[in-house]
Amino acid sequence: MPLALSPPPDDPPHGRVTVIGTAADLPPGPWLPFFASAVAAGFPSPADDYREGELDMRDLLGASSPSVFFCRAEGWSMRDEGIRDGDVLVVDRAVEPESGMIVVAAVDGELTVKRYVRRGGRVVLLAANPEHEPIELRDGQDLVVWGVVTSHVGFHLPAGKGLRRVAA
Repeated sequence: MPLALSPPPDDPPHGRVTVIGTAADLPPGPWLPFFASAVAAGFPSPADDYREGELDMRDLLGASSPSVFFCRAEGWSMRDEGIRDGDVLVVDRAVEPESGMIVVAAVDGELTVKRYVRRGGRVVLLAANPEHEPIELRDGQDLVVWGVVTSHVGFHLPAGKGLRRVAA
C-alpha cells in the first residue's frame, strides 16, 4: 500500500523510532543482480551490460549479525543526515557507541534516533535539523543506548508511486 513521504501533522518533538524486527528474522536472499559498472552522478556515461554477480541486501547493509535489528524513523529531526520520516534504520547492538555516532536510544523510556555526543562527562543527543533542540540529559534522566545506526534505507519515489514502506 503506497504511503506518502511528508511530515506528519504532529511531528514528534524529538523524532521517534518504531522497532520492525531483527536480522535473525530475515529469510536468506533474495539475491539481486549486481552490475559492476558505476552509475555516473554527474555527466551520463554509456551503460555497460556487464553483470558482476549477485548482491545480498543483508551483506550490503551489514545486517547479517544477530545483534542487528531494524526500526523505522518517525519525524524529521535527522533530515540533515539523510534520515527522513519513514526510513528504515539498520542498528547494531554490538557496536559500542562513540561520540559522534548516530544511535537509537531510549530517553526516559522513549525511543529516539540522534547523534550521540560526549561533552565533559555528560551526554548530549543532537538532532540534525535546526528546528529540533538538542536533548541535554539532566541528572536523574534515564538513557539506554539500544545500538548504533550502521546504515539506513531511504525512499525516493514521489508520493503514491510504487512500494513506499514495508509494514511494521
